[in-house]
Amino acid sequence: MLDKKNRIRLKKEFDHVFQTGQSFYSGILGVKTANNKENNVRLGFLVGLKVSKKAVDRNKIKRQLREISSQELKEIKNGTDIVVIALPSILKTDFEIIKKSLKLAFKKLNLYKTKND
Repeated sequence: MLDKKNRIRLKKEFDHVFQTGQSFYSGILGVKTANNKENNVRLGFLVGLKVSKKAVDRNKIKRQLREISSQELKEIKNGTDIVVIALPSILKTDFEIIKKSLKLAFKKLNLYKTKND
């Protein structure tokens, strides 16, 4: 589970990432990222009704994305806000493929710390 300091929850925080951030989309998910003024990594997850009308399915996807992100949290540069957006095709995708796709998105957006950081 993510600590409170590592969560994006307010609408204005999500809006900031969407307006100023970079993005990367794959077939099953999208990732948007922006710098924040704090010295920690914050994550937000969006799983809309287009993914599934069942709350059970949406919550399962959120839990999977949170688990993967929390494992990668210590490797991500500080001062970053990240929003992960689930696309409808994620529902039929295996956990390992979701994990690989999310790691690829983080790598493409240069979110991982370098050896100098």
